[in-house]
Amino acid sequence: MEKFKAIKTPIKDLVIIETKIFKDDRGFFIESYNPRDFTNLGINDHFVQDNHSMSKKGVLRGLHFQFKHPQGKLVQVISGKVFDVAVDLRLNSPTFGKWYGVELSCDSGLQFYIPSGFAHGFLAIEKNTHFFYKCTDFYYPDDELGIIWNDKDIGIQWPISQVEKIIISDKDSKLLSFNEARRILKKENS
Repeated sequence: MEKFKAIKTPIKDLVIIETKIFKDDRGFFIESYNPRDFTNLGINDHFVQDNHSMSKKGVLRGLHFQFKHPQGKLVQVISGKVFDVAVDLRLNSPTFGKWYGVELSCDSGLQFYIPSGFAHGFLAIEKNTHFFYKCTDFYYPDDELGIIWNDKDIGIQWPISQVEKIIISDKDSKLLSFNEARRILKKENS
């Protein structure tokens, strides 16, 4: 296997990256990003910011997106495990409003490439989960919007049976419905 392998999802441009893990009796080594190899996979984004969060088991973050400064993301888990979700918010996409989720862990070596134009969130399903991601644009707090995690129109099937309780920030508990977000996106793009 090459260092990276792209696995297509049902949503165009949303890609799971299988990363080769080099293991021996000392542990393992992973090359998690190489722009030359990612270009060969069709991912030509220029990443400008790296972020690292730690979450307790049951923490749900998102679904976040930036409107005027959309961010593409390359996400991975350094320790622990998450259920990671992207929702297509590209107005002209045939999969607009559709979601896709994937379980990411350090052991799997999987990464998730989410191009700009998507809302993103995740549920930590193990304690002390370290989540690392690269972004194609900077974070602008005044530009951040979000869709509530349990929006009925999107219908994400979160694996909540794997956690004792959902822990969500006050900010994330007050995010928009999908229909409210859609109205904003359409208004601003007209």
